[in-house]
Amino acid sequence: MYNIVRTTSDSIHFQELVKELDSDLAIRDGADHLFYAQFNKIATIKYVVVVYNQKIPVGCGAVKEYDSVTMEVKRMFVPIHKRGQGIASIILNELEKWAFELGYAKCILETGYKQPEAIRLYQKNNYVVIPNYGQYAGVENSVCFEKLLKK
Repeated sequence: MYNIVRTTSDSIHFQELVKELDSDLAIRDGADHLFYAQFNKIATIKYVVVVYNQKIPVGCGAVKEYDSVTMEVKRMFVPIHKRGQGIASIILNELEKWAFELGYAKCILETGYKQPEAIRLYQKNNYVVIPNYGQYAGVENSVCFEKLLKK
């Protein structure tokens, strides 16, 4: 059984998981890593979810306001040895629920084509591809998604 905890970027477990995520992305993104890293700072994220299995952190994710009706999903990560157990969907669903409770109408996100498991996750959870937004406009390796939130 998983325990879902809503927290902030002050969570040491969130910070540790993000370090693992950044190490993975540095390998996947190669020379593009510094470009993406500048948009993924975690210093002041107010809405973070960490999932635990028997008090051990097994995944995380966050949302931050993009505009008055939109939350952006950030820092989704499940360690490779814990993947395939539905943890990422649990995190994503909790983030969506939280965003809806806060009054937001949709979630958007960016991921990279070099992260096919992430693309499958978002498609499985009813996200649809949208034109690359903001800083990702025109970036060939990026794919952006959106999902309208409802009860």
